[in-house]
Amino acid sequence: MERYETLSMEALEQEYQSVVAALSAWRDRGVKLNMARGKPSAAQLDTVSGLLTVLNSAEQCKVDGMDARNYGELAGLPCARKLWAELLGCRPEETFVGGNASLTLMHTVISIAYCNGLLNSEKPWCKLDQIKFLCPAPGYDRHFAITKSFGVEMITIPMTDEGPDMDMVEELVKDPTVKGIWCVPKYSNPDGIVYSETVIRRLASMKPAAPDFLIMWDNAYCIHEFDGPFVEFPDIISLCREAGNPNMVVEFASTSKITFPGAGISVLATSVEQLAHLMKYLGVQMISADKLNQLRHVLYLKDKATTLEVARRHGDILRPKFRMVLDIMERELAPRGLGTWRKPTGGYFVSYYGPDGTAKRALELCAQTGVVMTGAGATYPYGKDPHDSNVRIAPSLPPVEELEQAMEIFCLCVRQAALEKLMK
Repeated sequence: MERYETLSMEALEQEYQSVVAALSAWRDRGVKLNMARGKPSAAQLDTVSGLLTVLNSAEQCKVDGMDARNYGELAGLPCARKLWAELLGCRPEETFVGGNASLTLMHTVISIAYCNGLLNSEKPWCKLDQIKFLCPAPGYDRHFAITKSFGVEMITIPMTDEGPDMDMVEELVKDPTVKGIWCVPKYSNPDGIVYSETVIRRLASMKPAAPDFLIMWDNAYCIHEFDGPFVEFPDIISLCREAGNPNMVVEFASTSKITFPGAGISVLATSVEQLAHLMKYLGVQMISADKLNQLRHVLYLKDKATTLEVARRHGDILRPKFRMVLDIMERELAPRGLGTWRKPTGGYFVSYYGPDGTAKRALELCAQTGVVMTGAGATYPYGKDPHDSNVRIAPSLPPVEELEQAMEIFCLCVRQAALEKLMK
């Protein structure tokens, strides 16, 4: 097996005909596979089905000196706040427990900043002539969608093996119109990069020109190892406080990949002062999130040790899927010189970088063959991958046998896209 770039035109043509025939055979089989999102599989959901029955009496609803069935307690049940604080490493009084979607809390924070201003804002962001946000990329498309929806200018920050390019970040925050940065610090979406402690401390110690600069710290995969033991992680809230920036970070997480994505609980964590400011506006839109669901999660997850055991069960299901994805790419793409990728040990994605100018075409061919994946460019602000090379692979949902089929098809599509480019 030779690298495509070394093949003669005649050999490229022969290889092209072989790949086209193989994909045609797959199309004839009527394959319908979806790898567009990092959804837990049915097997993963079944492992936490005990959550459905853990709360089964009125007496259990009386907790923390209140009845969880009733109104009240905007910041969430104290026992739920304590659980999240233990998982994140912060303090219970720094947490706000919400509904199933941390994305809702992220949108709400940006909305408050835009319409009302944050604790240290001189005025609401909507009163400013220009707002900019730093967006490490490849990154999470829904983060970019939030800032885009408010008309915020997004600046792409390259990722390194240790996190965002901090030299670039530290230079850009000297601009007072730069109001924040999106971060997925552990097993980043989609590269699976874990921010180094050096990068985290540099972020916490920044002195941005904007007094209300905000680190949007989406710690979505804080306990989501699937290959190896749990990795402890620095508490960004404590580090910001120690660096004299107590109000500069808002952290987010949820149980979407721990219990049920559509029926979990989320958390927002920040300084006590910033939280009090945000709650003035959160209290306008809600009286409290679903406290019964919060209580179900506390009764089921109990504490950090139990929650890590739940996460380990998920990891046992995910591990062979990720290994299969990596093994197939190593077999089908690496010897042909077609792209690069990291080997994540946690999170929910594999990030593939193909030859420049081939990602859109490869995914177009995938769709034609019945495999749906995240759109090309989605991992970059404005949906514009400058190299048209990155593809986010989400192995979690399909059963192993279907995932194997999807990856065989994906590799064929990558090969055809690369061959078409070379033959031009």
